[in-house]
Amino acid sequence: MATQASLRRELARKTKPIPCYAVEQIPAKLGGEDLYKSLATVVESGKAKLVQELEIPARDAASWVVKAGQMWRICCHKGPQVADMNCWSLDNPMEHFYSSKTRQIHATHLSTGDRLWSNMPYMRPLATITHDSIAYGWDEDGAGVHDVIGSRCDPYTHKLMTGDESHVCCHSNLTRQALRDDLTESHVHDVLNVFMCTGFTRDTHQYFTKPSPVDVGDYLEFLAETDVRVSASTCPQGDVSLACGGGGEPDVYPLKVEVHQLPEGFLEEAGWKPSTEAAIPVATA
Repeated sequence: MATQASLRRELARKTKPIPCYAVEQIPAKLGGEDLYKSLATVVESGKAKLVQELEIPARDAASWVVKAGQMWRICCHKGPQVADMNCWSLDNPMEHFYSSKTRQIHATHLSTGDRLWSNMPYMRPLATITHDSIAYGWDEDGAGVHDVIGSRCDPYTHKLMTGDESHVCCHSNLTRQALRDDLTESHVHDVLNVFMCTGFTRDTHQYFTKPSPVDVGDYLEFLAETDVRVSASTCPQGDVSLACGGGGEPDVYPLKVEVHQLPEGFLEEAGWKPSTEAAIPVATA
């Protein structure tokens, strides 16, 4: 006779996957989907003005400030290269990009239209992806691009796995930049892996990487939904063709960052306004 435990196992195996969060239930984008779709062309059409440009050196990090309603791009301009990106509220660095909740709401990999949500108790969109020039989708191995499943390469895991100490990694790059911005290592958080091509193996369900499909001319573009500070590290693994800690000398390149200003009133006339923190009181005992 089947036991209660075996019945529960059978129920789990027979039940089709149930998405935990219905994307349709999250608040609609202020200004509407048509506004956000139109943002994909404002730079090329000349409507948006370039107000800042900088280069993230190879094997290093850089940060920049984006005001609410401005747009930024991370651009591949020298060769295939991935980046690990952090994002904070400019006014309160305790509020930052929350990769796991973003993953639960959207998917393991982000693309056009997806939002970067902040941590609790703030829980609001810090930014929205307005254009993804790669638009990779999913390949036959289940891999996608721009993941929120992997963390950043770091000296602690490297020491654990190799016995060697090395600070040539994205966590250390982001920490050094955080210190330059009067932040601390504890402000560095799980990242958006820009341009990385990753997934989980079908047999062992382990995190894997593939050479990034990014090429010169590709970019990932965002709209700042509030004032933010963004930091990104050009990964010392280059296009991540080699396993972390596996040896070899990857080719590495810098990446370019552009910040663009939209015409005054362009967003507001469509009904857009900056995002606000969740109005939910903190639970007390």
